[in-house]
Amino acid sequence: MPSLVTRRRFAATAAGLLLPSFALAQPKDELAGLDEFMTAFVKGNEVPGAALAVTRGGKLVFARGFGVADRDKKTPAEPTSLFRIASVSKTITAVAVMRLVEQKKFKLDDKVTDLLKLKPVTSRDKPDPRWNDVTVRQCLRHTGGWDRDKTFDPITDPVKIARAVGHPPPVSPTDVIRFMLARPLDFDPGTRVAYSNFGYLVLGRIVAVASGMTYEEYVRKEVFGRIGVTRPRLGRAVPEKRPAGEVRYYDSKNRTGECLYPPRFGKMVPLPDGGENFEAFEAFGGWVASAVDLAKFAAAFDHPADCPLLSAASIADMWARPEGEAGPTFTACGWMVRPVGDGGKVNAWHAGHIAGSESLLVRRYDGLCWAVLFNTNENPAGKTLAGAIEKPLHEALNAVRAWPTDDQFPTYLK
Repeated sequence: MPSLVTRRRFAATAAGLLLPSFALAQPKDELAGLDEFMTAFVKGNEVPGAALAVTRGGKLVFARGFGVADRDKKTPAEPTSLFRIASVSKTITAVAVMRLVEQKKFKLDDKVTDLLKLKPVTSRDKPDPRWNDVTVRQCLRHTGGWDRDKTFDPITDPVKIARAVGHPPPVSPTDVIRFMLARPLDFDPGTRVAYSNFGYLVLGRIVAVASGMTYEEYVRKEVFGRIGVTRPRLGRAVPEKRPAGEVRYYDSKNRTGECLYPPRFGKMVPLPDGGENFEAFEAFGGWVASAVDLAKFAAAFDHPADCPLLSAASIADMWARPEGEAGPTFTACGWMVRPVGDGGKVNAWHAGHIAGSESLLVRRYDGLCWAVLFNTNENPAGKTLAGAIEKPLHEALNAVRAWPTDDQFPTYLK
């Protein structure tokens, strides 16, 4: 899950990417411009299928699928098609954590070792004493002490972890944590930012322990359930175990690997179809959802005083600038954030990227929110689709002069 340009700045440079031209002159139907933009983007970047959902003032004003969900069956992509959302899952996990803090299950500055009480893979292994300093807040802000660029990302080596814990792959999030407890941290917790999938695996286990439910059960009940969204779930690795309405995934590099899951364990398969330990991505990248589902989630924060998910104080804490982090954008709790003006308004977003899918979820200060999902990763030039679409999609949305006043959510979420 490589670092994305959208993680560090909100206005990406489009140079070198395969982008459609977008003229400010709109057809008579104002939203037809969005159709034209997305159709051109999908074709120009050789994307099999995509979906875009846009809200304005909390109402769903645009929802369309583009291209195909399945090339062989020629099934069209729909706004309700389920896609893997990769690291956009971190925004969902962050909200689940903040809800548990509001429910007084733990505090943001509690130590993760006190909450988890896990042991390393063998009794001979002693955790780095700095593990005892890692807090929930640091995991949320990617300052927990793990740097995949300095050492490695444990999600990429399930076979090594399986060997260490003593059972065949796949490995669970708990297995990964117990393996990492036997390894030293890469830096002192809280001293710098280093994007960490592993920190969110830790948070997923904390959600489960503190709630007394599985991580997935808690999120479906206490996050999605509170906004009337029912279809998101943790994804399954192999196609035959996926729910109806989920797209097929097409890795742009055509990579393969030995399947880690039955019924094709040990056979060579496309990487998105069981060739990596996808079901252990869980809290950092394991959710599947539709563009409509994610747009509803983002729009839930339009009016903090009436938010069904978190209090206004918790939302402010979630998007607060960490002490000592300068610059126009910063790493908040589960989101990237850019303050706008001096009135407390912010743009908040996250992108996701794994083999066979990409995603981008945006909450803009002016009441526009959107989710765009793809069933492949990268364009033929090797550029991320989230990075390629970010700036021109802002421009396409800004060019709309008249928005619908009706709300399409009742149609899609019934």
